[in-house]
Amino acid sequence: MHTFDIISGRTVREILSEERAAVLRIVASAYRAHAAGESVNPDSYFLRFPDKPDSRIIALPAFLGDDVQLAGIKWIASFPRNTRMGIPRASAVLILNDYETGYPVACLEAANISSARTAASAAVAADALRPGGFPGTRIAVIGGGVIARNICDYLHASGCAPDSYLVHDLDEASGQALAGHVRTTQDRPAEFTADLHAALEAETVVFATTALEPYVSTPFKPGQLVLNISLRDLAPEVILAADNVLDDVEHCLKANTSPHLAEQLSGSREFVNGTLAGVLSGDVVPDPDRPVIFSPFGLGVLDLAVGAFVRNQARRAGTAIEIPGFFGETSRW
Repeated sequence: MHTFDIISGRTVREILSEERAAVLRIVASAYRAHAAGESVNPDSYFLRFPDKPDSRIIALPAFLGDDVQLAGIKWIASFPRNTRMGIPRASAVLILNDYETGYPVACLEAANISSARTAASAAVAADALRPGGFPGTRIAVIGGGVIARNICDYLHASGCAPDSYLVHDLDEASGQALAGHVRTTQDRPAEFTADLHAALEAETVVFATTALEPYVSTPFKPGQLVLNISLRDLAPEVILAADNVLDDVEHCLKANTSPHLAEQLSGSREFVNGTLAGVLSGDVVPDPDRPVIFSPFGLGVLDLAVGAFVRNQARRAGTAIEIPGFFGETSRW
């Protein structure tokens, strides 16, 4: 009852790199469980810094029932200036709590978990929102960081097979690195472009940037699929000119995300067609004659679902590090 495990980033990364198909299933299942009311996913809490307006640390508390039965919290820092030092923008830990007693049972390095569940949600959405598949199309990725790399990996794992990739980033070295990663891991054509507008013409456009304000103001065309993962790249007019699928409506329409700005501009939520869970169940069917934009704010229940899986795998493999005597008192008297 009073065991406590530490699971290192190396262990997390090894498990996730071998289990992408399982993570895709877990994320899709977590979306369905959340839509069915088998979760508690309160608002995220943002710690901001007056002298670092681009940086923040976010707390994502959640509970997931279903077959997980864990509560927990992800504490994730986003410091974009880290990239200037050659280190990742994000770092995180995930605490898992036993639902019966409330006791913490594990602490996991969670930057890898966070990027994996984010990428898996993008891939699940891509598969569901382009039912005709990806042959004969291009995928453009705006942003060349860790999240973008993971999205490409999970798109590949989900069977999304475009003819080619196009990568755009303000930092050419990062963009070239991502294009090279795609060529190496997928044996698929991929090239860098400094022309944002060329990237925006692709049949599928993925945004994975650190943008704080919209810079894309031209609406997309019918048939285009946009994975709006970084949430703040698109002007509200672009959102209003498309069919919109969110991960959770209340969760996403806040913090000046592009959908939130669209709500403020239009004065309503009529532009929201539904959630990804609704698409997966067949209750939400976007109009094929309009562009479709998927905007996920990021649900803590996804971190719990993936984190619980990683912990179970690590315990089975003996790579979880149990901390004896972690709790100072284990009985009332």
